[in-house]
Amino acid sequence: MDLFTFDDEYVRRLREGDREVEDHFYAYFTLLLRAKTRCWLGATASTETVQDILQEVFVRTFNGLGKLRDGSKLGAFVNAICTNVLHEAGRNGNRVVQLDDEFDVADQTDLNRDLESERNAAAVRLVLATMALRDAELLRAAYIDGVHREELCTRYGVSQKYLRVLLLRARDKFRVVFIRLFGRAPDLL
Repeated sequence: MDLFTFDDEYVRRLREGDREVEDHFYAYFTLLLRAKTRCWLGATASTETVQDILQEVFVRTFNGLGKLRDGSKLGAFVNAICTNVLHEAGRNGNRVVQLDDEFDVADQTDLNRDLESERNAAAVRLVLATMALRDAELLRAAYIDGVHREELCTRYGVSQKYLRVLLLRARDKFRVVFIRLFGRAPDLL
């Protein structure tokens, strides 16, 4: 998923009901919010619960667009609303799931491992989407795309030593955002 840079014009068109912007908004945030909600509630959350949370986030976002003073902060605004809705859902007991009597944990091992891997990937995408573009691009290039260090040095116009500093800072920022979003440190770095 490519990161999108929001601005005041985008938010204005969204408030005015521009269909093209609304379609983009829903497509862009549905994937991110679904990933965050699944990570927050766990793999056992029902599809209906996840969809209810997404709908509540979208309703609150549209109701609060008039309060947004800087269009570039739309992503953080939507993320904060989602976090609040998830906290409320947790307080209301939506995390409790009744398991069937026939549920066999041993049969679920591979499925759980696959779901955990998918949740981790979704969490990484979500965190990268909320970070500064340069840091997100650097982390994606170095750790996801596997771009060689020499090419990164050329791309960013820095030495090997300074590239290590940039990567360290970007990883630290990633960790801070991850903890803010998910309430725990990532086990990825």
